[in-house]
Amino acid sequence: MQEQIKDADIIQQVLKGQQAVFSILVDRYGHFVFTIALKYVNSREEAEELAQDTFVKAYRFLADFNNKSKFSTWLYTIAHNTCLSFLRKKQGITIAADEEQINMIAERSGMAEQASHLGESRSQKKVLAEAIHMLPPADAELINLFYMAGQSIEEIGLITGMDANNVKVKLFRARQKLRSIIEKYYRDELSYL
Repeated sequence: MQEQIKDADIIQQVLKGQQAVFSILVDRYGHFVFTIALKYVNSREEAEELAQDTFVKAYRFLADFNNKSKFSTWLYTIAHNTCLSFLRKKQGITIAADEEQINMIAERSGMAEQASHLGESRSQKKVLAEAIHMLPPADAELINLFYMAGQSIEEIGLITGMDANNVKVKLFRARQKLRSIIEKYYRDELSYL
């Protein structure tokens, strides 16, 4: 029954004082937000904490949601900003995967020598996720938003603060980098790409 209630209706009920109804949105988008957070941090505990912080902020600023975009897009923006703030406070740096890091990751996980056996032990989806994880965070975010979260170019622009043309260019470049990683480390496993 909860799946039949639209996000906008739930939001209106919460804004009218029925705070408990917000739990439907938490149930509906909890895994989505947790997955976003997990892409920024390697700890499940930190990801759970970031997801919780995201929902607290969403609840606090629910009146600011204007229904011009999907609720999931607005929520993603909050999650994205919450995670970035956390990383800035924790590390003070932005992590980018350069050629040396990619080689180190490949050597450490045995991908360079065992590329032909990798597809037998893991699904293509998992291998693709590993390749995306090797991208610089900004590129991985664009790939995940467009292909995994199904956001449009305009929605990605709202989330990231870029104009649509800039999103298109950066998404194109991110796809090229991903293709290079796949060709270098996962050619046999993901030859269909």
